[in-house]
Amino acid sequence: MSNAERISTSGKTDDAEITLGILNAVHENERITQRSVAQDLGIALGLANAYLKRCAKKGLIKVSQAPANRYAYYLTPQGFTEKGRLTAEYLSDSFRFFRNARAQCTKALQDAAERDWGRVALYGASELAEVASLCGAPGVEITTIIDPGYEHDSFAQFPVIHSIAAAGEVDALLLTTLGDPQATYDALVEEFPVARILVPELLRVTEMPNRVTA
Repeated sequence: MSNAERISTSGKTDDAEITLGILNAVHENERITQRSVAQDLGIALGLANAYLKRCAKKGLIKVSQAPANRYAYYLTPQGFTEKGRLTAEYLSDSFRFFRNARAQCTKALQDAAERDWGRVALYGASELAEVASLCGAPGVEITTIIDPGYEHDSFAQFPVIHSIAAAGEVDALLLTTLGDPQATYDALVEEFPVARILVPELLRVTEMPNRVTA
């Protein structure tokens, strides 16, 4: 798993996750640069610089000058301890995410089955889509994944297409994007029946009323 993937399963970064990414990066390569850390974690250069300085101030990493005006970064014993603690916390959150995602995606597909919506497309190639691909309900088939920005032809063993129009006959959409799900949902309701957009609760999306009445 890359450091960028370690940052978050929710598409967001927070203090603990960036700190863990910094500590992992230093542990894996003491010759890192601020720019390489920023690129690895997918954060701004200034933010990477600020977190490196913060970690040093907290005693988690030690910084020493290397030749050619470069710096070497080392984890301190305190840094190793904190890395282990944050890793355990991250894994706990990941397992919690998986359990919640699987339960909520299964329920969404069961809701589709109750309404005789037999062909469901996932909207968004993401870790949530991977979880949804493991779920099922009698009479319901996940047909494809729709993601306008995804650059490959398949994801989680499903074909990926770039528009709803290209999906063919689809009875419902299961929202699985993790990058700004609210904005994605708001755009979807303009081109797909709102009652047939299934949204897992963990996405924290404010939905249009009467979603399941049509």
